[in-house]
Amino acid sequence: MKRFAGAALAASIVAIAANGAAADEYRMGLITPPPHQWTVTASVVADEIRERTDGRVDILVFPSGQLGNEAQMLQQLQTGAMDFAFFTLGEFANRDPNYGIFLAPFIVDDVAGARKLLKGETAQKLLDGMADFGLAGLGWGMAGMRMIVTSHEVETVEDLKGEKIRTIPFAPELAFWEELGAAPTPMPLPALYDAFANGQVDGMQIDVEGTWNSKYYEHAKSIIISDHMMFPMASIASGRKWAAMPEADRAIVEEVFSEKLDGLVAGYADIDADYRAKLETTDVPVKDVDRAWFGPAVDAWYARWREEAPMLKELEAEAAGM
Repeated sequence: MKRFAGAALAASIVAIAANGAAADEYRMGLITPPPHQWTVTASVVADEIRERTDGRVDILVFPSGQLGNEAQMLQQLQTGAMDFAFFTLGEFANRDPNYGIFLAPFIVDDVAGARKLLKGETAQKLLDGMADFGLAGLGWGMAGMRMIVTSHEVETVEDLKGEKIRTIPFAPELAFWEELGAAPTPMPLPALYDAFANGQVDGMQIDVEGTWNSKYYEHAKSIIISDHMMFPMASIASGRKWAAMPEADRAIVEEVFSEKLDGLVAGYADIDADYRAKLETTDVPVKDVDRAWFGPAVDAWYARWREEAPMLKELEAEAAGM
């Protein structure tokens, strides 16, 4: 009997040890579809973290808003019902205007400038500030530089006045289009193709990657390469779940996210060039414009947002010194 009890106890100890070493499953949410670079990067991150932690940290990636929109996912992150996410700036900028400063028009010229700014002091302050939302900030990524696609021919910025331009419901982005005299029209990305095809919107602020992959060019008459804004992405973790993760695993997770996010941002220089070349094979004219093309709207935007988001001045000074 004693021998049997000892064997049973030993088996229990082995089982407990095995359970302690078993993988913890974590859920990561995104609104982007599987082919998008954010989703591709999330999958690469999950695979490498799983390997480097010997399976202790097993991140399951849920793209295309499967876990809800960003407002819903933010609530899940705050309660610990969800663990990681790649977010646009909307839910943060609409709560604290300082998180909208990366949308400043022409704050950088290109992806290389965006990469430097997203690794700078102001970006780090905002990342640290994620604690105020009950989150842990892991780093900044981005999508391609913003450009414009319209269903009619556009020669001057005056041609955009009164036009319904699909945007994301960020206050700084809406304000930019209002300064141009357009009618910014927020709508979910999955609804955009049909809305553009049937005339619900006259155009969109978008990137070349999305324009090609979602075939928006099929209903376009103008593609305007303006590179007028960057489009940052915040990589975040639930503060509750992050605090509960063993320190050694947190170090690995931070390192992998940092490395892959930097690669994502850097890669957009080639990604944008590649998708632009593809768009130039269509029948839609592709036109380059610069800051002057937008007229006084850019300066008017800055005059307003320097007051509404005080950290914009810090970001401008940082950009000027690059």
